[in-house]
Amino acid sequence: MTALEVGQELVTLVRDGKDEEILERLYDPNILSVEAAGENPESRGVEAIRAKWAWWNNAMEVKSMKVQGPFPHGEQFAVIYDFETVEKESGKPIKMEEVALYTVKDGKIVEERFFYNM
Repeated sequence: MTALEVGQELVTLVRDGKDEEILERLYDPNILSVEAAGENPESRGVEAIRAKWAWWNNAMEVKSMKVQGPFPHGEQFAVIYDFETVEKESGKPIKMEEVALYTVKDGKIVEERFFYNM
């Protein structure tokens, strides 16, 4: 698959809430995931990303999500995410906007980088 095709499939699976399929079908087993902030901004491997997603699902309740893209450029594509969430522990509502840049090699996502307002 091309980067555009991977991006189209990723966006469809995100919208359908099929996280496990994303990990199994689209991510390279040794994927590098880089957040813009945090104590440990880099995660490597599908299992590390699965753990990161589990933390997110335990900490946040997603009230709404808008996904735009993909926006392709060669072997990369970007996706824009808009979330309205509630922090489960405090009940605090949080609006988040994020741009994700994905790199594709041999039909799999090998790197994802997240950019967001600090």
